[in-house]
Formats: sequence, structure tokens, C-alpha cells
Amino acid sequence: MKTLAIIGAGDLGQQIAHFALSDQQYKKVVFFDDFSIKKSVNSIPVIGKTADIEKAFVLKQFDELLIGIGYKHLDVKKHLFERLENKIPFGKLIHSTAWVDSTAIIESGSVIYPGCVIDARVIIKKNSVLNISCSIAHDTTIGKHTFLSPRVAVAGFVTIEELCFLGINSTVIDNINIINNTQIGAGSLVVKSIVKCGLYIGNPLRFIR
Repeated sequence: MKTLAIIGAGDLGQQIAHFALSDQQYKKVVFFDDFSIKKSVNSIPVIGKTADIEKAFVLKQFDELLIGIGYKHLDVKKHLFERLENKIPFGKLIHSTAWVDSTAIIESGSVIYPGCVIDARVIIKKNSVLNISCSIAHDTTIGKHTFLSPRVAVAGFVTIEELCFLGINSTVIDNINIINNTQIGAGSLVVKSIVKCGLYIGNPLRFIR
């Protein structure tokens, strides 16, 4: 089995590490973190900073990479992915309790948490995170570097562009387009397309800033 490297030893990185090991998808996990002063986190070694990743890969210290940086830093997450994409193989973590239709496509760098449901002809683009129990209906596309919080429900024929964040328990009805760099607050209901990026909350949904 392979060794997984995760950028970010914070809460999200620790969750991804836990799933990778407990679900027996990787034999070992290591962290890279620019801010941690610890040598290990939860018994997982921190072997360097992001500047050390390429050298560590050449030295065969890991096989695949994922980015465990949270939704408040999606631009950083995108920058790191694009910087390393053609140099380091990115992994893909799909928890064994998730149901993924055989026609769905989940691209590299993405993490699918326990209990997610991904329906027919769904596309989850690169470097995205679907947290616990998200439900994505048929023919929907989730854009690159996007973060869906627990229990987000997205109906069919929806397109969510890159660098979006959907808060816990938010819902998107069918045939909706959401422009890039959009944030949707917890519990919100999206009933029409969003063409201006920003922060939206509520039911009915309203633009905040």
C-alpha cells in the first residue's frame, strides 16, 4: 500500500489522515506544514514544509499527495495544487461508506467523506472536498478547489464553479449555476442561479457582501 502526504497538519488534514488510515486506503501518512513546530501530530510525522515536498517525493518519502487546507484558504489550496500538479501525483480519497455511481467521475486531489452519495454522471473536479453525508444528484458538476460542508444537498443539472464554499445543510435546487468564488451560508436554500460572486445566506437566499 502507498504512503500519503498531506499538506496541512491542522484539523482538516488530521481528519483526512484518519480516514486514509482507518479506511485502510493508505499504509502510512506524513504531513507537510509551513506553520507547525511539532515533529508529529497524532503520531503522524511532520516531515517538512511545502518547499520540501518535491525533494521528499524524489527521495520516495511518499507516493501521493492531498491538500488538507480548509475552506477559509481556498485560494492557497488552488495555488498549491496548480504549482505541484505536474510534478507530484495527487491521490484521491473516497471513503468506503460513500456511494458513488459507476458513471460518476471524481478527479485527482479530491476527498469524499463518509456517507456521501454521488449520483449518475456527476463530475467532482480536482482538489475538491465533500464533507460528511453530502448528496449530489445526477448530471451535476462540482468545480475545482470547492468545499462542501456536511450534509450539503445539490439537485440535478447543477453547475458549481471553482473556489466555492457551501455551508452545512445548505440546499441547491435543480438547474442552477453558481459562479466561482461564491460562499453559501449554513442552512441556505439556493433557488436561482448566482451570477455575482460573494457571500449569500438565508431562505430565501440574499446577497450579503
